[in-house]
Amino acid sequence: MSKTEPVDARNNGDQPIRVRSATLEDIPSILAIYNEAVLTTTATYDYEPRSLEHRIIWYEDHQAAGLPMFVAVNSRREITGWSALNRYHDRPGFRFTSEDSIYVHTDHRGQGVGGELLRPLLKKASELGLRAIMAGIDAQNIASLRLHSRHGFVEVGRFPNVGYKFGRWLDVVYMQHTLPESGVRL
Repeated sequence: MSKTEPVDARNNGDQPIRVRSATLEDIPSILAIYNEAVLTTTATYDYEPRSLEHRIIWYEDHQAAGLPMFVAVNSRREITGWSALNRYHDRPGFRFTSEDSIYVHTDHRGQGVGGELLRPLLKKASELGLRAIMAGIDAQNIASLRLHSRHGFVEVGRFPNVGYKFGRWLDVVYMQHTLPESGVRL
């Protein structure tokens, strides 16, 4: 995977945010952000926190597949969020489609970090010759729905009561961003 140029931005707290490609050394911070979301949100329907070993295997799989992963870093060099493109399905006919993941540290939500993490995913997806990016979002996650909408994703499906977490049934909204044809030979 080629390195993406760092992006400098400012969040609402006026702290500079730098987005860069994730490294193996970032995995503990990525894991902590994800595990907090597992325990306190419906951004993921996982019930149990993941182990460091699991996240390292996940990272290495992304590296081997050439799937990008980014982190947002603030002026104190803290990772405030992460994003990744993931396989949509393993079947060859889906090789031009990916699914995104964006997670922001609880202390930095609502400060523009998610948008800064989504932009390089869109750019990298285009460079990779992908045709579509899918986002499966809990229907009550208004912030994520708005974030994706602002970046050109449109709702393509709504699945009622397909998830279950925190003692209640949850709906999933699927959003899609269609990229221009890349000229990749099929």
